[in-house]
Amino acid sequence: MAQAASFYQLTPDFVLDAVEKCGWPLTGEFSQLNSYENRVYALRTEEENKQVIAKFYRPGRWSEQAIREEHEFLAELQSQGVAVVAPLQQNNQDTLSLHHGMFCAVFPKARGRMPQEFQLEELTQLGRVLARLHNTGAQKPSRHRPTIDAEHMGEDALQVIENLLPHTIKPRYMQTAEHLLELLDEKLDPDKFQRIHGDCHRGNVLQTDDPGKPREFFLIDFDDFGMGPVAQDLWMLFRHDEDDVDDEIDAFLTGYTELRDFDESELELMAPLRGLRILHYAAWIARRWEDPSFPQLFPHFGSDAYWFEELKALEQVLRRTADGPP
Repeated sequence: MAQAASFYQLTPDFVLDAVEKCGWPLTGEFSQLNSYENRVYALRTEEENKQVIAKFYRPGRWSEQAIREEHEFLAELQSQGVAVVAPLQQNNQDTLSLHHGMFCAVFPKARGRMPQEFQLEELTQLGRVLARLHNTGAQKPSRHRPTIDAEHMGEDALQVIENLLPHTIKPRYMQTAEHLLELLDEKLDPDKFQRIHGDCHRGNVLQTDDPGKPREFFLIDFDDFGMGPVAQDLWMLFRHDEDDVDDEIDAFLTGYTELRDFDESELELMAPLRGLRILHYAAWIARRWEDPSFPQLFPHFGSDAYWFEELKALEQVLRRTADGPP
């Protein structure tokens, strides 16, 4: 509990002192970046025009072995030419250090922009990036990271959610969720699971923005990386409510299949994986409610209106799962 309390109340002095001990003399310029799960800060070093990003991991979320697997995967990806941002080596000749019970990693400041919309040719380019990532991810398994499937992300989530549901919709919600998880379990093949990004939404896909140079995609935030189906890294990239979603998927796969085979049965997983995320996300908020920032970030969580909207989203996913991709 003391570690959690310290994590909730990290001060600029604590952060600056920890990062200087890691090996970076700092000017004192300090800004906190958006991160629900961890605490992340941009800091300016004494070296001219250089910044670093310090990441303090939420205590108790990942084991040291799991964090090290994140760092090892990033180093492996970078060594094989995949565009990612890997942690820097600290004074201790390691990429990880411990400060009052909190693990800290330091990353280079990666300058890029988040595209508001993907053009089709950009999706083709992004397909190549994900293919390279998955080619590397398939080379060996993860031993300490989560498994993204119905059992580990869905059934555990439902146990948390069940006691929070309004009585008026509880039977309908539980029936919908359980049916969705059954369908997902039938479709998933654990023998095809491999290391994946795990949370490859548009906010974690950036483009370089160097004047006079072509824009290239790179991936950030591997905090949720684990073992799962490659479709988990695809479905969040597309706007499934748009009429041209098929064109987007085709453009992406044009680039992806230049470098890696793709089993199109994976497309059938995209709708139920979205449902799995809906369940997991709601349970995640509930589990983090003691964090003082969460009631402020999610003021409507737990209301009848919130759960009704969640139910409508799950029912829509279930219909699409029955109808087929996407």
